[in-house]
Amino acid sequence: MDSTQGVFRFTRLESVVFGAGRVAALGDELKRRHLSRALLVTGTSLGRSKLLDAVKRAAGAALAGVFTGAAQHVPSRTVDSLVDEARRVGADSLVSFGGGSPIDTAKVAAMRLIGDRPAGTEMPHIAVPTTLSAGEFTPFGGVTDEAKRQKGGVGDQRLQPKVVIVDPELTRETPAWLWASTGMRALDHAVECAYSARHQPLTDLTAARAIALLVKHLRPSLATAGSEELEHRVQCQLAAWFSIFGAMNTGLGVSHALGHQIGPYWNVPHGITSCITLPHVMRFMAKLAPERFGPIAEGFGIRFDAGSAKLSALECADRAAQFIAQFEVPTRLRDVGAPYQELDRIAGAVLAELERSDVVGRPITSGELHGLLEAAY
Repeated sequence: MDSTQGVFRFTRLESVVFGAGRVAALGDELKRRHLSRALLVTGTSLGRSKLLDAVKRAAGAALAGVFTGAAQHVPSRTVDSLVDEARRVGADSLVSFGGGSPIDTAKVAAMRLIGDRPAGTEMPHIAVPTTLSAGEFTPFGGVTDEAKRQKGGVGDQRLQPKVVIVDPELTRETPAWLWASTGMRALDHAVECAYSARHQPLTDLTAARAIALLVKHLRPSLATAGSEELEHRVQCQLAAWFSIFGAMNTGLGVSHALGHQIGPYWNVPHGITSCITLPHVMRFMAKLAPERFGPIAEGFGIRFDAGSAKLSALECADRAAQFIAQFEVPTRLRDVGAPYQELDRIAGAVLAELERSDVVGRPITSGELHGLLEAAY
């Protein structure tokens, strides 16, 4: 791709509110948009947390109800339940609180609820994330067909949350494994934006910055306390934002396509799928398009030698594997209980997604995909 010309498209995200204690801005954001019947969407764990009270207080009188049925990988039945609840309470907006699952549940439900509203209007959505998955920054959502154990996606600019409130104080109860693994998800976003065939100058910059912030702050964010912990955590949250900035322009690559199917098929959290697939896909892409690894090398602090681009790209893959190994997360498909004999069952859906997205630069063969799955096993 000629990076000196192109078109960069922005999402409909209106504002990002960030910093410790900034969840208090939720009520003002609802009021500013004349929203008075907000339905708060979260999962069962956060539904029992004291942190939920902080979000409820911030919403104030505009809170119409709380839905705690969001579940991992967004089973279609949970979307049905949320749609029913939103209609029951007469919701005029959704506030998602948690990781990628409640955020995507709200997005997919919003797509259906738009049909209940006057033509030309949307279902406003404000996201309050507690992980680093970064789904709040995109107009895309995933939902799982439970019978097929297969995830499909929806994409529409109307699904982009209008506001994202990034408050590190709300992440302190996030389990360490979830925080670390979604940090790897953010790393995956940044890397795959950078080496996409559709990469752009702006996404090269944000990808490099995201990687550098994660390398510097992710581990300390789990090993410090007090104000120091909050500073590291908000830097990680900013990294998550930067990691996926412009992804609707670049698309996301083979690691994501694998993760989209590994996740629901074997019930593996998407952050963990990134821990498993990313280094192997990076090695594959290093052989296919090493010249695209410059921003990745910059993020890792590696000198990128254009004359030996493949060696530099492979060094980036090794550095990613070393970074992941610092955390107590699974790094092999066998570690998460995926049976070897079932590996090829997800191949069709993965290849179909890659064909639609055209981010690699050429078609991926079934043999190449099988090789990646074997390497990750």
